[in-house]
Amino acid sequence: MAPALTPTLSMGYLAALLQAAEVSPTDTALLQKVGLDPTRLTQADARIGEAEFSAIYRALAFALDDEMLRLFPRAFRHGALKFTCLALMDAKNLMVALHRWTYMSRMLRDDLHMVLLPDPASARIAIASTQTPLPCKPFAQDMLLKVVHGVLSWLVGQRLPLIRVDFTFAQPSFASDYLALYPGPVFFNQAQAALHLEPELLQLPIRRNKHELNEFLLRAPEDWLFVGEHEKRLGLRLRAYLAERLPLPATAESAAEALHVSARTLHRRLADEGTSFQRVKDEFRRDMALQMLTRGHEPINAISAQLGFDSTASFHRAFRGWTGDTPGAFRGAGATTTR
Repeated sequence: MAPALTPTLSMGYLAALLQAAEVSPTDTALLQKVGLDPTRLTQADARIGEAEFSAIYRALAFALDDEMLRLFPRAFRHGALKFTCLALMDAKNLMVALHRWTYMSRMLRDDLHMVLLPDPASARIAIASTQTPLPCKPFAQDMLLKVVHGVLSWLVGQRLPLIRVDFTFAQPSFASDYLALYPGPVFFNQAQAALHLEPELLQLPIRRNKHELNEFLLRAPEDWLFVGEHEKRLGLRLRAYLAERLPLPATAESAAEALHVSARTLHRRLADEGTSFQRVKDEFRRDMALQMLTRGHEPINAISAQLGFDSTASFHRAFRGWTGDTPGAFRGAGATTTR
Protein backbone atom coordinates (compact mmCIF):
# COMPACT_ATOMS: atom_id res chain seq x y z
CA MET A 1 0.00 0.00 0.00
CA ALA A 2 1.30 3.47 -0.87
CA PRO A 3 2.15 5.80 2.02
CA ALA A 4 -0.40 8.45 2.89
CA LEU A 5 -0.01 11.53 0.72
CA THR A 6 -0.52 14.78 2.58
CA PRO A 7 -1.23 18.03 0.72
CA THR A 8 1.81 20.03 -0.31
CA LEU A 9 2.49 23.51 -1.64
CA SER A 10 5.16 24.57 -4.08
CA MET A 11 8.20 26.44 -2.87
CA GLY A 12 7.08 29.14 -5.29
CA TYR A 13 3.98 29.75 -3.18
CA LEU A 14 6.03 30.05 0.01
CA ALA A 15 8.62 32.28 -1.67
CA ALA A 16 5.86 34.59 -2.95
CA LEU A 17 4.34 34.79 0.54
CA LEU A 18 7.71 35.64 2.08
CA GLN A 19 8.29 38.31 -0.55
CA ALA A 20 4.88 39.83 0.21
CA ALA A 21 5.75 39.70 3.92
CA GLU A 22 8.92 41.67 3.14
CA VAL A 23 11.12 38.84 4.35
CA SER A 24 14.32 38.74 2.30
CA PRO A 25 15.64 35.34 1.20
CA THR A 26 19.01 36.59 2.47
CA ASP A 27 17.65 37.16 5.99
CA THR A 28 19.16 33.90 7.14
CA ALA A 29 18.71 34.60 10.84
CA LEU A 30 14.95 35.17 10.57
CA LEU A 31 14.37 32.27 8.20
CA GLN A 32 16.26 29.88 10.44
CA LYS A 33 14.41 31.26 13.46
CA VAL A 34 11.08 30.28 11.88
CA GLY A 35 12.41 26.85 10.90
CA LEU A 36 13.16 27.31 7.21
CA ASP A 37 16.46 26.48 5.55
CA PRO A 38 17.02 29.46 3.18
CA THR A 39 18.58 27.22 0.52
CA ARG A 40 15.22 25.54 -0.04
CA LEU A 41 13.79 28.74 -1.50
CA THR A 42 16.05 28.30 -4.51
CA GLN A 43 14.80 24.76 -5.15
CA ALA A 44 12.08 25.60 -7.63
CA ASP A 45 10.59 22.10 -7.70
CA ALA A 46 10.69 21.47 -3.95
CA ARG A 47 7.44 21.04 -2.01
CA ILE A 48 6.43 21.84 1.55
CA GLY A 49 3.85 19.92 3.57
CA GLU A 50 0.87 21.34 5.44
CA ALA A 51 2.24 20.82 8.96
CA GLU A 52 5.58 22.42 8.13
CA PHE A 53 4.02 25.33 6.24
CA SER A 54 1.66 25.98 9.16
CA ALA A 55 4.54 25.89 11.66
CA ILE A 56 6.52 28.39 9.58
CA TYR A 57 3.46 30.64 9.28
CA ARG A 58 2.91 30.60 13.06
CA ALA A 59 6.56 31.31 13.82
CA LEU A 60 6.68 34.11 11.26
CA ALA A 61 3.50 35.72 12.62
CA PHE A 62 5.02 35.66 16.10
CA ALA A 63 8.37 37.06 14.92
CA LEU A 64 6.69 39.89 12.99
CA ASP A 65 3.94 40.46 15.60
CA ASP A 66 1.48 40.41 12.73
CA GLU A 67 -0.99 37.57 12.24
CA MET A 68 -1.36 38.61 8.58
CA LEU A 69 2.40 38.81 7.91
CA ARG A 70 2.68 42.47 6.83
CA LEU A 71 0.24 41.93 3.99
CA PHE A 72 -1.88 44.93 5.00
CA PRO A 73 -0.84 48.54 5.65
CA ARG A 74 -1.72 48.10 9.32
CA ALA A 75 -0.62 45.05 11.32
CA PHE A 76 -3.01 42.47 12.77
CA ARG A 77 -1.36 42.20 16.18
CA HIS A 78 -1.21 39.00 18.21
CA GLY A 79 -4.70 38.22 19.51
CA ALA A 80 -6.61 39.63 16.54
CA LEU A 81 -7.88 36.20 15.46
CA LYS A 82 -8.75 35.25 19.04
CA PHE A 83 -10.92 38.30 19.68
CA THR A 84 -12.54 38.01 16.27
CA CYS A 85 -13.60 34.45 17.10
CA LEU A 86 -14.83 35.48 20.56
CA ALA A 87 -17.02 38.15 19.00
CA LEU A 88 -18.64 35.63 16.66
CA MET A 89 -19.08 32.53 18.82
CA ASP A 90 -22.38 33.42 20.46
CA ALA A 91 -24.05 34.33 17.15
CA LYS A 92 -27.18 32.36 16.31
CA ASN A 93 -26.00 31.29 12.87
CA LEU A 94 -23.52 32.04 10.11
CA MET A 95 -25.58 34.95 8.79
CA VAL A 96 -25.47 36.75 12.15
CA ALA A 97 -21.76 35.97 12.58
CA LEU A 98 -20.99 37.37 9.15
CA HIS A 99 -22.97 40.55 9.79
CA ARG A 100 -20.95 41.05 12.97
CA TRP A 101 -17.66 40.40 11.22
CA THR A 102 -18.37 42.77 8.34
CA TYR A 103 -19.51 45.46 10.80
CA MET A 104 -16.30 45.05 12.81
CA SER A 105 -14.18 45.29 9.67
CA ARG A 106 -15.84 48.61 8.78
CA MET A 107 -15.25 49.88 12.31
CA LEU A 108 -11.55 49.04 12.18
CA ARG A 109 -10.76 50.22 8.65
CA ASP A 110 -12.23 52.91 6.44
CA ASP A 111 -10.30 52.02 3.31
CA LEU A 112 -10.76 48.25 3.27
CA HIS A 113 -13.46 46.03 4.72
CA MET A 114 -15.57 42.95 4.11
CA VAL A 115 -19.13 42.96 2.83
CA LEU A 116 -21.79 40.25 2.69
CA LEU A 117 -23.79 40.35 -0.52
CA PRO A 118 -26.69 37.86 -0.35
CA ASP A 119 -28.11 36.74 -3.67
CA PRO A 120 -30.56 34.00 -4.68
CA ALA A 121 -27.78 32.28 -6.61
CA SER A 122 -24.96 32.68 -4.10
CA ALA A 123 -23.92 34.43 -0.91
CA ARG A 124 -20.86 36.50 -1.70
CA ILE A 125 -18.34 37.51 0.97
CA ALA A 126 -16.28 40.19 -0.73
CA ILE A 127 -13.37 42.49 0.02
CA ALA A 128 -14.58 46.03 -0.58
CA SER A 129 -12.79 49.36 -0.75
CA THR A 130 -13.27 52.95 -1.81
CA GLN A 131 -9.92 52.70 -3.57
CA THR A 132 -8.89 51.03 -6.83
CA PRO A 133 -6.85 48.88 -6.79
CA LEU A 134 -7.36 47.45 -3.32
CA PRO A 135 -5.07 49.13 -0.75
CA CYS A 136 -3.33 45.88 0.17
CA LYS A 137 -0.87 43.49 -1.41
CA PRO A 138 -2.32 40.92 -3.82
CA PHE A 139 -1.35 38.07 -1.49
CA ALA A 140 -3.46 39.73 1.21
CA GLN A 141 -6.60 38.79 -0.74
CA ASP A 142 -5.64 35.13 -0.55
CA MET A 143 -4.81 35.15 3.16
CA LEU A 144 -7.86 37.21 4.17
CA LEU A 145 -10.31 35.05 2.24
CA LYS A 146 -8.57 31.95 3.60
CA VAL A 147 -8.94 33.21 7.17
CA VAL A 148 -12.60 34.09 6.60
CA HIS A 149 -13.39 30.71 5.08
CA GLY A 150 -11.41 28.89 7.77
CA VAL A 151 -12.96 30.67 10.74
CA LEU A 152 -16.51 30.35 9.39
CA SER A 153 -15.95 26.65 8.69
CA TRP A 154 -14.64 26.10 12.21
CA LEU A 155 -17.55 27.99 13.77
CA VAL A 156 -20.14 25.71 12.16
CA GLY A 157 -18.10 22.53 12.60
CA GLN A 158 -17.71 21.68 8.92
CA ARG A 159 -15.61 22.87 6.02
CA LEU A 160 -17.87 25.08 3.95
CA PRO A 161 -17.99 24.12 0.26
CA LEU A 162 -17.44 27.01 -2.12
CA ILE A 163 -19.12 27.70 -5.44
CA ARG A 164 -16.07 29.69 -6.50
CA VAL A 165 -13.28 31.96 -5.27
CA ASP A 166 -12.41 35.21 -7.07
CA PHE A 167 -9.18 37.21 -6.95
CA THR A 168 -8.47 40.52 -8.67
CA PHE A 169 -4.81 39.72 -9.34
CA ALA A 170 -3.42 37.86 -12.36
CA GLN A 171 -2.96 34.11 -12.31
CA PRO A 172 0.38 33.34 -10.59
CA SER A 173 2.87 30.69 -11.66
CA PHE A 174 1.85 28.59 -8.63
CA ALA A 175 -1.88 28.66 -9.43
CA SER A 176 -2.14 24.88 -9.18
CA ASP A 177 -1.45 25.19 -5.42
CA TYR A 178 -4.92 26.65 -4.95
CA LEU A 179 -6.31 23.19 -5.68
CA ALA A 180 -5.16 22.19 -2.19
CA LEU A 181 -6.24 25.45 -0.54
CA TYR A 182 -9.87 26.02 -1.54
CA PRO A 183 -12.77 23.55 -1.88
CA GLY A 184 -13.99 25.26 -5.05
CA PRO A 185 -12.69 26.59 -8.38
CA VAL A 186 -10.45 29.68 -8.26
CA PHE A 187 -10.63 32.52 -10.80
CA PHE A 188 -8.16 35.35 -11.37
CA ASN A 189 -8.40 38.84 -12.92
CA GLN A 190 -11.90 39.27 -11.48
CA ALA A 191 -13.58 42.58 -10.66
CA GLN A 192 -13.78 41.83 -6.93
CA ALA A 193 -12.07 39.43 -4.51
CA ALA A 194 -14.76 37.22 -3.00
CA LEU A 195 -15.91 33.85 -1.70
CA HIS A 196 -19.15 32.48 -3.19
CA LEU A 197 -21.26 30.12 -1.04
CA GLU A 198 -24.64 28.47 -1.35
CA PRO A 199 -27.15 30.87 0.33
CA GLU A 200 -28.63 28.17 2.58
CA LEU A 201 -25.26 27.74 4.31
CA LEU A 202 -25.82 31.09 6.02
CA GLN A 203 -28.48 29.43 8.20
CA LEU A 204 -26.04 26.91 9.70
CA PRO A 205 -25.91 27.25 13.51
CA ILE A 206 -22.72 28.21 15.34
CA ARG A 207 -21.45 25.11 17.19
CA ARG A 208 -18.23 26.19 18.90
CA ASN A 209 -17.56 27.43 22.42
CA LYS A 210 -14.70 29.13 24.25
CA HIS A 211 -13.25 25.84 25.50
CA GLU A 212 -12.56 24.77 21.91
CA LEU A 213 -10.99 28.05 20.87
CA ASN A 214 -7.51 27.59 22.36
CA GLU A 215 -6.76 24.42 20.42
CA PHE A 216 -7.97 26.04 17.20
CA LEU A 217 -5.69 29.04 17.78
CA LEU A 218 -2.68 26.92 18.73
CA ARG A 219 -2.94 24.92 15.51
CA ALA A 220 -3.77 27.84 13.23
CA PRO A 221 -3.51 27.97 10.32
CA GLU A 222 -3.26 24.17 9.97
CA ASP A 223 -6.91 23.39 10.72
CA TRP A 224 -8.26 25.68 8.04
CA LEU A 225 -5.50 26.27 5.51
CA PHE A 226 -5.76 23.10 3.43
CA VAL A 227 -8.70 21.32 1.85
CA GLY A 228 -9.80 18.36 4.00
CA GLU A 229 -10.14 14.79 2.86
CA HIS A 230 -13.93 14.81 2.73
CA GLU A 231 -14.31 17.98 0.65
CA LYS A 232 -11.76 17.41 -2.05
CA ARG A 233 -12.47 18.60 -5.55
CA LEU A 234 -12.19 16.20 -8.42
CA GLY A 235 -8.47 16.82 -8.92
CA LEU A 236 -7.70 15.77 -5.35
CA ARG A 237 -10.19 12.89 -5.48
CA LEU A 238 -8.31 11.73 -8.55
CA ARG A 239 -5.05 11.84 -6.59
CA ALA A 240 -6.64 9.66 -3.90
CA TYR A 241 -7.71 7.17 -6.58
CA LEU A 242 -4.20 7.12 -8.03
CA ALA A 243 -2.78 6.41 -4.55
CA GLU A 244 -5.16 3.46 -4.08
CA ARG A 245 -4.36 2.17 -7.55
CA LEU A 246 -0.57 2.04 -7.14
CA PRO A 247 1.44 0.32 -8.46
CA LEU A 248 -1.08 -0.56 -11.17
CA PRO A 249 -1.36 1.82 -14.14
CA ALA A 250 -4.33 4.17 -14.31
CA THR A 251 -6.11 5.58 -17.34
CA ALA A 252 -8.63 8.38 -17.62
CA GLU A 253 -11.28 5.77 -18.36
CA SER A 254 -10.52 3.65 -15.28
CA ALA A 255 -10.37 6.77 -13.10
CA ALA A 256 -13.68 8.05 -14.44
CA GLU A 257 -15.35 4.73 -13.68
CA ALA A 258 -13.95 4.70 -10.13
CA LEU A 259 -15.07 8.30 -9.54
CA HIS A 260 -18.55 7.59 -10.96
CA VAL A 261 -18.36 10.06 -13.84
CA SER A 262 -17.97 9.66 -17.58
CA ALA A 263 -14.53 10.13 -19.12
CA ARG A 264 -15.80 13.25 -20.90
CA THR A 265 -17.10 14.68 -17.61
CA LEU A 266 -13.79 13.86 -15.92
CA HIS A 267 -11.83 15.81 -18.52
CA ARG A 268 -14.29 18.71 -18.50
CA ARG A 269 -14.37 19.08 -14.73
CA LEU A 270 -10.60 18.84 -14.45
CA ALA A 271 -10.33 21.56 -17.10
CA ASP A 272 -12.75 23.69 -15.05
CA GLU A 273 -10.35 23.28 -12.12
CA GLY A 274 -7.45 24.43 -14.30
CA THR A 275 -5.79 21.05 -14.65
CA SER A 276 -5.92 17.80 -16.65
CA PHE A 277 -5.73 14.06 -16.09
CA GLN A 278 -2.10 13.86 -17.19
CA ARG A 279 -1.10 16.86 -15.11
CA VAL A 280 -2.74 15.47 -11.96
CA LYS A 281 -1.08 12.11 -12.59
CA ASP A 282 2.34 13.68 -13.13
CA GLU A 283 2.07 15.94 -10.07
CA PHE A 284 0.86 13.03 -7.94
CA ARG A 285 3.78 10.80 -8.92
CA ARG A 286 6.19 13.71 -8.44
CA ASP A 287 4.94 14.36 -4.89
CA MET A 288 5.04 10.66 -4.06
CA ALA A 289 8.57 10.34 -5.42
CA LEU A 290 9.78 13.35 -3.44
CA GLN A 291 8.28 12.02 -0.23
CA MET A 292 9.63 8.50 -0.72
CA LEU A 293 13.12 9.75 -1.54
CA THR A 294 13.31 12.06 1.46
CA ARG A 295 11.48 9.98 4.06
CA GLY A 296 12.85 6.51 3.46
CA HIS A 297 15.78 4.49 2.20
CA GLU A 298 14.11 2.27 -0.38
CA PRO A 299 16.15 1.54 -3.50
CA ILE A 300 15.32 3.79 -6.42
CA ASN A 301 14.26 0.87 -8.60
CA ALA A 302 11.76 -0.15 -5.87
CA ILE A 303 10.34 3.39 -5.76
CA SER A 304 10.05 3.36 -9.54
CA ALA A 305 8.07 0.12 -9.42
CA GLN A 306 5.81 1.34 -6.60
CA LEU A 307 4.94 4.44 -8.61
CA GLY A 308 3.90 2.36 -11.60
CA PHE A 309 6.74 3.17 -13.99
CA ASP A 310 7.47 0.44 -16.49
CA SER A 311 11.22 0.86 -16.02
CA THR A 312 13.72 2.64 -13.79
CA ALA A 313 14.96 4.53 -16.85
CA SER A 314 11.51 6.02 -17.50
CA PHE A 315 11.31 7.04 -13.83
CA HIS A 316 14.70 8.76 -14.13
CA ARG A 317 13.54 10.67 -17.22
CA ALA A 318 10.32 11.78 -15.53
CA PHE A 319 12.07 12.79 -12.33
CA ARG A 320 14.67 14.83 -14.19
CA GLY A 321 11.82 16.60 -15.98
CA TRP A 322 10.18 17.43 -12.62
CA THR A 323 13.25 18.58 -10.70
CA GLY A 324 16.22 18.88 -13.05
CA ASP A 325 18.00 16.16 -11.01
CA THR A 326 18.19 12.39 -11.07
CA PRO A 327 16.54 10.61 -8.11
CA GLY A 328 19.96 9.62 -6.78
CA ALA A 329 21.33 13.16 -6.96
CA PHE A 330 18.21 14.53 -5.30
CA ARG A 331 18.45 12.04 -2.44
CA GLY A 332 22.19 12.59 -2.11
CA ALA A 333 21.75 16.35 -1.82
CA GLY A 334 19.59 15.77 1.26
CA ALA A 335 16.76 17.92 -0.12
CA THR A 336 13.78 18.14 2.22
CA THR A 337 10.35 18.63 0.76
CA THR A 338 7.89 17.77 3.49
CA ARG A 339 7.73 16.25 6.90
